[in-house]
Amino acid sequence: MSQTASIKDVATHAKVAVGTVSNVLNYPDRVSQRTKERVLKSIAELGFVRNDAARQLRAGQSRTIGLVVLDVGNPFFSSVARAAEDAATAMGSVVLVGDSGQDAAREAHYMDLFQEQRVQGLLISPVCDVSERIDTLRERGVPTVLVDQLADEGRCSSVSVDDEEGGYLAARHLLDIGRRRLAFVGSPSIRQVAHRLKGAQRAVSEVEGASIEVLDSAGQTVLAGRQVGNKLVEREPGERPEAVFCSNDLLALGVMQSLTMLRTVRIPEDVALIGYDDIDFAISAVVPLSSIRQPTEALGRTAVELLAEEQESGGTKHRAVVFTPELGVRKRTAGAPTSVEFVRFLSVQNAHKCDPVG
Repeated sequence: MSQTASIKDVATHAKVAVGTVSNVLNYPDRVSQRTKERVLKSIAELGFVRNDAARQLRAGQSRTIGLVVLDVGNPFFSSVARAAEDAATAMGSVVLVGDSGQDAAREAHYMDLFQEQRVQGLLISPVCDVSERIDTLRERGVPTVLVDQLADEGRCSSVSVDDEEGGYLAARHLLDIGRRRLAFVGSPSIRQVAHRLKGAQRAVSEVEGASIEVLDSAGQTVLAGRQVGNKLVEREPGERPEAVFCSNDLLALGVMQSLTMLRTVRIPEDVALIGYDDIDFAISAVVPLSSIRQPTEALGRTAVELLAEEQESGGTKHRAVVFTPELGVRKRTAGAPTSVEFVRFLSVQNAHKCDPVG
């Protein structure tokens, strides 16, 4: 029989009212055993499949969580999404992922789309300030959790990593191995990148004679890293930085490719290199890349847990969870051991618990 049978078809086949079929599906205790058996038999014969999505939309409810990330092609965000999906599955929900591509208009489109789909909540790693949109979502009953960014106190929950501390750790390591002319590669227009730069600048300010040059990249990709690396190769040896801190590992891998392609620059002898995120590519490179590790699994899992808390409180209680990053030292920085050495142990801290707000 057809698998597209409707609830009306079932009612006609079983010779009962549509409301009776609905009761069998949703409130079976209200229906006599004999009628229930007749309706269930018709459902089986017609191959009827209930449309839970439509039912949930009519009730204003959903078991779907929306997740908007900056770049789903970045292993960091794909790892966060995977962890969020695992946590959502455990609580009977599913995650739909939207890739903003670091584009504010595209981000707004996904936020509107998920709202129209009446998701049970939204997780977002924003391109820019989305405070007003978050307020609107909350007014409409859609709780929101910021991912990889600290929320304004009292607005919503958030889970993030202390990026300023991560930037400080990276630059401090380069300074500790004797490098003084540092370069920072990244897109400071992105809030997380700006915080990493701020931490690096703080570390440099603590060491006399040290300096840091900011090289704004066209993005946060391997290609963008290659473009920066090509410009560094064109410089005279004495004009190149002694160490490069890239705001993510994809950029670092691109810079590394450019610097080593012509075998004119040695890493780490001529230029020490460190990245951020500690993705698998950084670990599995021929000579592993030093990097700042972020707890991606904990970020994704905690984001879903915070969303559940927001739902339970009716959006009146918010919590900010901040993770402390680790420094993973490998051969791409001079003087590093062959195997990874994690200089700082990961710790988890609740940055603050916001007072309930209306």
